[in-house]
Amino acid sequence: MRAQTIEIQASAGRILSSAIFRPGGKKLMAKGHILREEDVRVLQMEGMEQIWVTELEEGEISEDEAVCSVAGEIACGCYEIQLAPGGRANLIATENCCVLVDDELLRQVNCTSGVVIATTMNFSFAMAGQRIATVKSAPFAVVRTDFDGLIGMLRSRGPIMQARPVQGATVGVLYCDPVNGDRARTLFEPVLRQKLERFAIRCHNGVASLENEEHVSRGLQHLLRARPSVVLVASTTAPAGPADVVGMAMAKIGCPIERFLAPVEPGNLLLMGYKDEIPIMSAPGCFRSLKPNVIDLMLPPLMARYRVSTWEVSCLGHGGLLN
Repeated sequence: MRAQTIEIQASAGRILSSAIFRPGGKKLMAKGHILREEDVRVLQMEGMEQIWVTELEEGEISEDEAVCSVAGEIACGCYEIQLAPGGRANLIATENCCVLVDDELLRQVNCTSGVVIATTMNFSFAMAGQRIATVKSAPFAVVRTDFDGLIGMLRSRGPIMQARPVQGATVGVLYCDPVNGDRARTLFEPVLRQKLERFAIRCHNGVASLENEEHVSRGLQHLLRARPSVVLVASTTAPAGPADVVGMAMAKIGCPIERFLAPVEPGNLLLMGYKDEIPIMSAPGCFRSLKPNVIDLMLPPLMARYRVSTWEVSCLGHGGLLN
């Protein structure tokens, strides 16, 4: 880039090197603004004769071109790109979604020159219209070789993130207690309804059951017939492991345990498996309180019908201490 002071009448098409303020302190034009003929006339009316501008040199591309191009490569799914002042492009969710982030690739991209990317957390839920990422360039210009290397990395290894829609997601809930299944429903349903409303789920299919292997397995099969996005088991007891009632009932219906124990507090006793690609998840104690717990972390990707692996559960430990 080459900065210089020039006569105001010759400044059209140039890039402002610094913001321009009126005498009262109100900003008139922002740094990085590309001057148009009408801008030149405004500045002349303000009494300006010279102005400090920047010109791109050979081998450089403008900040707006850089961030828009990168924003078009970093993601897939339900989002749109909105250009913002100052060499920035925002990614906005176009419908309710779960944001999945390749954290390793994001770190590597942010080690390159010229452009940086910030995203929401992996597995986070985003409402339509919410910003889920932003791309920011160095002021004014990016060196083309750096830009080409970054685009090449994204095309060969990307995308960095997915905005997976949760439109039409449904939730089945099995309320169970060793003595009276309706007791579990009475205890947990009001809290669960409020939790689900955070993810735009207004209703769910709930079944109450005695907590024994036969009744729990029948309740799970009943819920699975509706092909929900996820089945939650809201139990009043805390299992010691997959050999307890809920785990045995899951095994009985052909649902192998994918993961027991999560590095998340509250929610350490997570028990999760998949029956014909439908996740079944038990998290004792996590239905008693509206405070964030492992259910809040796991629901968005499962509602988006993303298969969460045991490795991805293990990665929740960094930041897994929720209170």
